[in-house]
Amino acid sequence: MAGPARGQAVKEVVIGALYPLSGPSAQIGVDAKTAFETAIEIINTAHADLDLPLAKEAGLPGLGGAKIRIIFADHQGDPQKGRAEAERLITQEKVAAMVGSYQSSVAATISQTAERYSVPFMSADNSSPSLHRRGLKYFFRAAAHDEMFSIIMFDFLDGLRKKGEKIDTLALFYEDTIFGTDSSNVQRKLAGERGYKLVSDIKYRANTPSLTAEVQQLKAGNADVLMPSSYTTDGILLVKTMGELGYKPKAMLCQAAGFSEQALYDAVGKQIENVITRGSFSIDLAAKRPLVGKINELFKARSNKDLNDNTAREFMALLVLAEAIDRAKSTDGGRIRDALAQTDIPGERTIMPWKRVKFDENGQNNDADPVLLQYKDQKFVTVYPEQAAVSPAVWPMFKA
Repeated sequence: MAGPARGQAVKEVVIGALYPLSGPSAQIGVDAKTAFETAIEIINTAHADLDLPLAKEAGLPGLGGAKIRIIFADHQGDPQKGRAEAERLITQEKVAAMVGSYQSSVAATISQTAERYSVPFMSADNSSPSLHRRGLKYFFRAAAHDEMFSIIMFDFLDGLRKKGEKIDTLALFYEDTIFGTDSSNVQRKLAGERGYKLVSDIKYRANTPSLTAEVQQLKAGNADVLMPSSYTTDGILLVKTMGELGYKPKAMLCQAAGFSEQALYDAVGKQIENVITRGSFSIDLAAKRPLVGKINELFKARSNKDLNDNTAREFMALLVLAEAIDRAKSTDGGRIRDALAQTDIPGERTIMPWKRVKFDENGQNNDADPVLLQYKDQKFVTVYPEQAAVSPAVWPMFKA
């Protein structure tokens, strides 16, 4: 797609954001919109006190102070709708790049469309590891993927074992789209390598109306640790069904998604106090890095919510993308892609616990260090790794 010549001044750079704005995951899209609007505020107006990419000056200096504008598209969690909306954004709205999309199954079709038109796609919050292994040149992901997340989970379990905790059996519970199946494939492999026995390995239909049979299987297996990979509505249904059937696992170690969303805890929080989820972000990082607290206040002023695992990744994804567009000094897709490939942002200039943002040949940032968060006293607390932990983990989750 043709764009202004290198260094030519433009008034605005248009980016397409594809999210579920209706349907079961609509709240995710609403929160993502707020995260992006917070990032745009920082990019488009000067914030001299923030040590973030593009914060010091108003607009993109590499493009003569051009402002970022986002056009939101609703994919409703449907991969084919995502493909159609991506094509519309590229051909009709003439976006310079795209960002999205929460569901990994939708990211798979959006990124293929982006590749066809040579338009960069920044995967903000999709965690399926297969996404960056398809040989795409225009796909980039600043955050971790589920192999990275699952490894830290098993490192944590191994550490507990060394301290004398009895953790021998696991239950995998995962939805049937690319997110759940990729997650389970990784966890199944790691369980075998690390010497854990799978007593339950259950795939269920995403957005199912009932999980009674599946939870009965989980209860019968009685694993030491339940490891769910579920989005919000399924996660709520899982926990409610567990309560109805009297199933209390000793511990739950979750692949974020629904288990990083406040809506789930508003619905069932008391039933799963001390649940642990992997994450890319922790609000308690603000104690060590004041920048985190400042950005959280900007986000909270718009949403009356704290940043979470999803919104923090979305915020950073747009900053990373905009920083590359600024260095490209162009809205041409190929030039933006080349600038993204040369990205190198120190972790201290992000709101994440990452070493840095630097993409490999597949467009993946391998320095996006994950953390484990435990839901204690109605808030998330970082419990692992030790260098990032604010307090030790409560284990087991439910006391006998």
